[in-house]
Amino acid sequence: MNKKTRDIITIGFALFAMFFGAGNLLLPPFIGIQIGDHVWITILAFGLTGILLPFLGILSVVNAGDKFEDLGAKIHPLLSPILGTIIMLCIGPLIAIPRTAATTYEVGVLPSFPGTSPILTSLIFFVVTWFLTIKPSRVVDIIGNILTPLLLILLISLILLGILSPIAGFGTSELSTAQSFTLGFIDGYQTLDVLASVIFAGIIITAARTKGYQTTRTKMQVVITAGALSSIFLFIIYGGLIYLGATSGISGTEIKRSELLMHISQTILGPYGKIGIAISIALACLTTSIALVAAFGTFFSSLTKGKLSYKLLVTVCCIASCVLSITGVDNIISFAYPILSFVYPIAITLVLYTVFFGSIVKNRKPYIYALLASTLIAVFHLLKHYSLLSGANIEVLNHIPLFEYELGWVIPSAICFFGAWAIGGSGTQVFD
Repeated sequence: MNKKTRDIITIGFALFAMFFGAGNLLLPPFIGIQIGDHVWITILAFGLTGILLPFLGILSVVNAGDKFEDLGAKIHPLLSPILGTIIMLCIGPLIAIPRTAATTYEVGVLPSFPGTSPILTSLIFFVVTWFLTIKPSRVVDIIGNILTPLLLILLISLILLGILSPIAGFGTSELSTAQSFTLGFIDGYQTLDVLASVIFAGIIITAARTKGYQTTRTKMQVVITAGALSSIFLFIIYGGLIYLGATSGISGTEIKRSELLMHISQTILGPYGKIGIAISIALACLTTSIALVAAFGTFFSSLTKGKLSYKLLVTVCCIASCVLSITGVDNIISFAYPILSFVYPIAITLVLYTVFFGSIVKNRKPYIYALLASTLIAVFHLLKHYSLLSGANIEVLNHIPLFEYELGWVIPSAICFFGAWAIGGSGTQVFD
């Protein structure tokens, strides 16, 4: 195996582990118990927001430069600091990082050690995270060479055994095929991977440069190939976990996500299930926590031009995440849902239009108008989630195509983008 292939595998495995964290392990089986036999359409939907869009997020940054700031700056100088801050808080200490520790406690520790305090578990978890993150140059190699291979072996073994000897047949579901697709698509938001991808891209690009790939061509080859490798493994794991949920013999949504995962692992692996899933959870959550804390420190250190040091930001992030993690997984997911339904349409709009039209449409205004349209629709969805709209207002908004499926931003953003492109916009500001 030559050096380039080894580097691609290391970076690809690291990227897989960065994406595959707490929500990615808990969400797919819980989706599975709700969809009956609509497995393949749901896997496709979840793959669109949980795999394809994150891959496109990496491509958008690679095409723009070396980091998220390069992507946002091409559209508007304020876009990177504002949207970047919102994204970093979501994938950082407000939602994603606390969820990694909470999941480790509920699935990895509590079943074997019922009397353990969540505070103690979180303290240990974030001390380890801090120690492995404080030197950013080590992050990719630690994750890619050591932690990910063991995680993949455990998860693929669980999935293969569950497919060869299913716990039960497909359950019944009240959801139609379209509703199952919507469930998979929207729950893909909860992985946070589209948001993380535009930040993780900078870490991966830096790792490629550190390994000697300095030219634009070789850097893009390594990063894109590594991204494709991570996407393949994500599809295998997500699809397998959704299938295991659909054939788990559990119906309804009363069961907690962590309890469902424990039921599946113990039924398939027997007495070793508790140990296997505990190790898988710890590895998945730790690798994602390391990557997210490193990204948080790097982003805000760059944003403040070094006035806030990387080490200080990493320390503050670990402390804040530790405090919030003790609220529990389900509470964190419930808290996150409306916030993500607001942020995701904006991030997806940015990623899609810059990837597919960035080399064709150089004027900034179509992108700005598309982002404004998605933001407006996202505000309406946010108001709906918090019950701040009357029934009459919701009925009016449901006339927006796909609004009732929480995809109302798609058509308005497209109309604004292509309309502004067709008329040429005003002014002369173009991409660099």
